[in-house]
Formats: sequence, C-alpha cells, structure tokens
Amino acid sequence: MAVGYVLLNVAPGAEHDVYLKLQQLESVSDATVLFGDYDLIVKLQAVDLSSIAKAVVGSIRQIPGVVDTKTLAGAEF
Repeated sequence: MAVGYVLLNVAPGAEHDVYLKLQQLESVSDATVLFGDYDLIVKLQAVDLSSIAKAVVGSIRQIPGVVDTKTLAGAEF
C-alpha cells in the first residue's frame, strides 16, 4: 500500500467546494482544511505510487478551484 500527501492551494472562497469533492474520491482517506501557506492537505492511499500520481493528475488537479498542488510521497523504513 502506498501513501501520499497532497498540499493544495485553491481559489479564494472555493475551499469548501473543493473539500467536498475531495471527500468523494476513492483514493482520499483524509482531507483537512489548513491555515497558512496551503489551504488543504489530503492523504491518499493506493496500491502503488503510480496510482497516487494518477489520482493527483487525473482527479485532484481537475477539481474546479484547485490552483496548485504539491505531492509528497510516503516511505516505509
């Protein structure tokens, strides 16, 4: 199981709509609204990192209001 975190910046006023749409995505296991440099953080779980990349590019970045993303890949020791 692969884990990734995505930091999102969204258009002003779009935080709630983006949050609700993120919650509908199958690979999203958690989403939290932030205050600071980023507006939301999303935890993704998938079978591999390739599937996480596809979720970010094919689903998350396509949500209206998403301006920018930064993806962090989780690792196991």
